[in-house]
Amino acid sequence: MEDQYLSLSEVETIARRAHEGQVDKNGHSYSEHIAAVAEGTAARGGSEAQIAAGWLHDTVEDGRLSREWLAGAALPEAAKAIVDALTRRPEEPVEAYTARILATPGALLVKRADLAHNSDPSRLAALDRATAERLTAKYARMRELLGLTSEL
Repeated sequence: MEDQYLSLSEVETIARRAHEGQVDKNGHSYSEHIAAVAEGTAARGGSEAQIAAGWLHDTVEDGRLSREWLAGAALPEAAKAIVDALTRRPEEPVEAYTARILATPGALLVKRADLAHNSDPSRLAALDRATAERLTAKYARMRELLGLTSEL
């Protein structure tokens, strides 16, 4: 990214610090998830702004960083818009959430990487059956609403 913006390394450091101590449903460090999303975004041909958003995609939603922090961060507007689009609001219908993702340039690619990691069969297999089934249905519905039914 340009000199006026945080480097991807700096964004990674901020994201890892923001999620420090947080674990996923399997009890693994949450940093594994955000790294997988950033790497998945890069592997899908994502821009630097999209990769930065991959690192930061859950920070505001999880309350790790504020909307005010995001607004003032030295990030391209595209990265900020993607993080905002991927931040599900409390009580927000999934249809409104997915419509915002689809309406935000670059957000769908980052969400694809997020869904791919969340839907990884090895991650789901480590969960109790009821949780795995609930999440499998949730992610399938999300892919349907985003027009990604051909993807795992």
